[in-house]
Amino acid sequence: MAMRSIRKARGCWSFIRALHKGPEAAHAPQKEAVKRVFSGIQPTGIPHLGNYLGAIETWVRLQEEHGSVLYSIVDLHSITVPQDPAVLRQSILDMTAVLLACGINPEKSILFQQSQAKTATQKHGGTAGLLTYPVLQAADILLYKSTHVPVGEDQVQHMELVQDLAQGFNKKYGEFFPVPKSILTSMKKVKSLRDPSAKMSKSDPDKLATVRITDSAEEIVRKFRKAVTDFTSEVTYEPARRPGVSNLVAIHAAVTRLPVEEALRRGAGMDTARYKLLVADAVIEKFAPIKREIEKLKMDRGHLEKVLQVGSAKAKELAHPVCQDVKKLVGFL
Repeated sequence: MAMRSIRKARGCWSFIRALHKGPEAAHAPQKEAVKRVFSGIQPTGIPHLGNYLGAIETWVRLQEEHGSVLYSIVDLHSITVPQDPAVLRQSILDMTAVLLACGINPEKSILFQQSQAKTATQKHGGTAGLLTYPVLQAADILLYKSTHVPVGEDQVQHMELVQDLAQGFNKKYGEFFPVPKSILTSMKKVKSLRDPSAKMSKSDPDKLATVRITDSAEEIVRKFRKAVTDFTSEVTYEPARRPGVSNLVAIHAAVTRLPVEEALRRGAGMDTARYKLLVADAVIEKFAPIKREIEKLKMDRGHLEKVLQVGSAKAKELAHPVCQDVKKLVGFL
């Protein structure tokens, strides 16, 4: 059923691409767009080690490098599957606390709740949500005239749809949307600790497979102790031949901000059992101050709500004129 739905979603993408093909409109060259970075994260579940290394760390860096940066808690995306309203409301605030604790600064970027910055919410069941999800994602990016989007390798196809839609609209109505470019994150996928052929996931049914930012030190140690490696005790970095231990080396290098070669040097002479504990200690040290800040922020619900309200107002201010201009171009106004 899932694969059939995914094929339907891909078919929907093809239909949308075809829909936007048409006679080219006469237009002046587009002025150089403001460099604007956009990305989003679903509020469902606590972010894990892979989310942190693959996305959130990049977000923190990008807000220091660019003048216009928007980060959205995409609650509309999360309802592509059924959600308990009370749980979803709390999850949105929890995600806000996590992002702030990780270093997202509302003075340097716009952190907002997706549904608060939309004129109307979108309600649909699971199947419709899956089919419209790529379009909703594309709309978010284009609505703010984003020029750059940080993505992982597995999201490049999504960006191709966004680029197709921007180009198709510009061809019909004149140069209006910047064609957004991907910013590929430097960190490769963090693999599951229990199955190094799969990426780490919030939804993995094996509780030992995923290290969450809020895990206790004891939980982190237990998960790394149970990490799947192989029957060779030496620590090496050979992703194709030894994916399990190579995943540990990659995690160690990433959380300590060391080259892989240096991570290997520090593990020299250790067997994999001892190295697992070294990696666990590095992750615990990395997450300890973030966990403390999360707990502190979660105690001030009013502050978290205020951050989202202010961010959503700023996002609306950017989105409203774009939406109005689109309506004029297509003939609604």
